[in-house]
Order: sequence, then structure tokens, then C-alpha cells
Amino acid sequence: MSSASTPDLRRAFARKIVAQAGVRDPRIEDAFAQTAREKFVGPPPWFVARHGEYVETSDLADLYEDCLVAIDAPRGINIGEPALHARCMAELDLRDGETILHVGAGVGYYTAMLARLVGETGRVFGYEIDAGIAARAQDNLRDRRNVTIAARSGIAPGLPQADAIYVNAGAIEPCACWREALKPGGRLLFPLEAPHALGAMLFVQRGADDLRWPARFLFPVAFIACETDRDRAAERSLADRFHDESWRDVRSLRFDAPDETCWLAGPDWWLSSAAP
Repeated sequence: MSSASTPDLRRAFARKIVAQAGVRDPRIEDAFAQTAREKFVGPPPWFVARHGEYVETSDLADLYEDCLVAIDAPRGINIGEPALHARCMAELDLRDGETILHVGAGVGYYTAMLARLVGETGRVFGYEIDAGIAARAQDNLRDRRNVTIAARSGIAPGLPQADAIYVNAGAIEPCACWREALKPGGRLLFPLEAPHALGAMLFVQRGADDLRWPARFLFPVAFIACETDRDRAAERSLADRFHDESWRDVRSLRFDAPDETCWLAGPDWWLSSAAP
């Protein structure tokens, strides 16, 4: 059996993924159709997630399903579910020439798609804290002139200014370094979640008002947590807020004093159920 996918297989996969995700942007379908998943996961056998456990396979068709594919099975590190990422890319609405930061780039599968969406005049800066995985991403993306992969944390000062920031690791707050890196009108999309707990993707846009930015949750998610200093009390408070459906009411991220519309507050930010 061939170890390389065909254009027909990838196109059928792409159509299935965007249909499942409810995405209508043909550029996202093309990004999936033009990106060979096997290039990023390496040679078989592969380990795909089914019903909460890994299944070993050497069947190329198994890679082209809406499933997690392990890149480090013992640590539970995977290439994420395609339909989820298709929805996220649609929300980011990337355009030619934009700059995007990809935090938690992994082996670069979705980084490659982001590079297609911003075009040759755009830039993608990927951050992967695991040096071995970052090296794989650098090798996988060596032919992408508009991509730079750094083997470092994406939660640190000195990030470049960006039109969009896409985070693929759970965080307990909209980190200051991400907020500072956003250009006016820039979009931040990240999983707000405590470690080992359910959270949701939070979409934030930097507004003209320095104190109130539009924000809303998209859908529930569970990502591996960002590697950073732990704040156990903040983690518990965040996990508790997802015990009901009130997260769906969030409408803004604010930086002034919290009021009665506060859903969750951090040291210098809070989420409100009121419009900005």
C-alpha cells in the first residue's frame, strides 16, 4: 500500500471536514486538501484516537478521518481534530498578507494551513516549547518561506505584532503578552481552561476602546495545558465556572473594575456578560 496520499483522497477528506465543521470558506477546504497529514506524523505505524484510546494502524485512509493522531502517544500529544481546527480557522478569517502567531504549533500540520491562508505575503510565527517536536515542525515546514518556528514558549514577552494569534494549548487567562502583541482589530483565539478540565475556545478582538474588547466563547474544548507557572487557586476558580452554561453569555473582555456582569476576573482583566 502507498504511504503517500492522493489528491483525490485529500480532497474528499477536506470536503468532509468543512461540511462537518459547517465551514463555507473554500480557502479552508483547499488548505486541508493541499496538506498531506502523513508528511507531518511520519512513517507508519500511526496511532489514531478512537473511543478514548489509541488504535495502531498502517492504513493511510485512517489518517484522513476527523480524529486525533498521536505525535507522542505516551504523553498524549496529538495533531488535533480537523473539524475543530477548521471551525477555528474560519473564525480567525485570515487574509493575504496578515501575520499570525501559532502558539503550540506541534509538528506544524495546522501551521502549514495557516501559512496557506495568509499567502506568500503573510507571515506565520510558530512557537513550540518541546524542542524535539519543534525540530520536527522546522523540518516539516522547511519549504515554507513565510513560516518561522521557534523552539520556545509562546507565553513570553517580545512576541511580534500580529493580526491574529491562534493558541493550541490551554491557558487560564488571556495572557498579557498575547494582548500586547495584537494589532488594533487583531483577533485572539485560545482555549480558556484549567489543566485536566473542560473549557471553551475564547475569541477576542482588540477593539478601539482600550478598556473593553469584544469577546465570546465558541464551543467546549479540552487541550493540553500551556507549560507555565501554576496558579492552583485560579485554576480551581476557572474550572468551577464551567460547571454550568453561563460561559455562553460572555460578550466582552474588560480591563477596568469588575461590576455585576462579571463572569470571571483575573489580576488585570475580567470577562463580562455585557456587550463592550
